[in-house]
Amino acid sequence: MPLTVHPLANDAGFGVEIIGADLGHDKSDEVFGAIEDALHEHLVVVVRDQKLSPEQHIAFSRRFGVLADHVLSPYALPGHPEIYVVSNIIENGKPIGVADAGPKWHSDFCYRARPSRCSLLYALEVPVVDGEPRGDTHFSNTIAAYEALPEGTRKRIDSLKAVYGLMHSYEQRIKGGANLLPLTEEQKAKAPDVVHPVVRTHPYSGRRGIFACELNTSHVVGVSADESKAILDELYAQVAHPKFTYRHKWRTGDLLIWDNVATQHRANSKDYELPHRRRMHRTTVRGHAVF
Repeated sequence: MPLTVHPLANDAGFGVEIIGADLGHDKSDEVFGAIEDALHEHLVVVVRDQKLSPEQHIAFSRRFGVLADHVLSPYALPGHPEIYVVSNIIENGKPIGVADAGPKWHSDFCYRARPSRCSLLYALEVPVVDGEPRGDTHFSNTIAAYEALPEGTRKRIDSLKAVYGLMHSYEQRIKGGANLLPLTEEQKAKAPDVVHPVVRTHPYSGRRGIFACELNTSHVVGVSADESKAILDELYAQVAHPKFTYRHKWRTGDLLIWDNVATQHRANSKDYELPHRRRMHRTTVRGHAVF
């Protein structure tokens, strides 16, 4: 069956769905090239109706690059450390994955020296409540958000840098009631704070976008605390503005691929609970140093 590509319905005008691919078996360069081109152009790509084993998911993901290891290793799929489990399911008294995968806007692994190029999240079980899928994922086109800023604001922030970290946000999520395992000292050592620009350049398109993210950015370097807060609050509001966002309603079998340079995302985990189950597998592709 030939691939068909359709725009995803949203006012922000980004994202496409692809129908007709069988990524578990079709390993052709033609199919992969079409998906990679769609990702570069449209930033978010959902490939519908997939049936992927963990091995097939990993193999396809590796075509985008080297897979990053997960700091939160207890949530990796047993036997497959490349796969991070996003789930509210409890087995033997323990969560099999992270139920609260990121309630605030962020880019995956923005707190690492080499953040992620892209992520691939595969839906195995989608909670449905009163006939409606729940647990939507929201995306923002951070390039469009940056380009819509006033010229004076862009000039003011273009050379600024900020501190990004995992530990502060993670601990705050636990205090807020998230069902997360405390970080070990070894995990903390693997994720020290890093400094990145608040605006980064896309390594493939050359376009610039907002990289400061509400979940993991601590403060802007070289300015007062009040000025840092004012700058970051303005950028966070810009990223969250509805005219730059798309809300993905999941279907079982979706493989959702997103560009972590040009988008940010946040999870909605508050509109469902057990016995309505959510189970997803995520791979994360290592990216370039930020510039």
